[in-house]
Amino acid sequence: MLGLFAFCYGTIHLLIYIVADRLASLGFPSIAAWQTIRDLATSVGADIYKRPFITIGFTAWVCMVPLAATSTAGMIRRLGGRRWNQIHRLIYASAIAGVVHFWWLVKSDVREPATYAVLVGGLLAFRIAWAVRGR
Repeated sequence: MLGLFAFCYGTIHLLIYIVADRLASLGFPSIAAWQTIRDLATSVGADIYKRPFITIGFTAWVCMVPLAATSTAGMIRRLGGRRWNQIHRLIYASAIAGVVHFWWLVKSDVREPATYAVLVGGLLAFRIAWAVRGR
């Protein structure tokens, strides 16, 4: 559930960015028009390409998409436990990318992103120690 909450938060974060930042810069035209959708996609794509903190944040969200899609018990059965575990290792990349996204976004006071970096680093260190101990 924690992973699905993180995906939900990331999706809402992305949608707010798209609507409040990109769509607002287009003047809130009719969303049904194909021209508007194309302009919106072009605007978001250009922003992802131009701003590294948006690129890394989008990468973190893209890493979470297959995790959310395969989070049900039925998907675990269909994929098999081993393949499911391999897919769910994307969480490490997503967590690191999320911290980097937040760190690069904040310009002056990096205490809060540093706190998240220490938490994620500690959890990853624990996970590495747990894996080494298991072997």
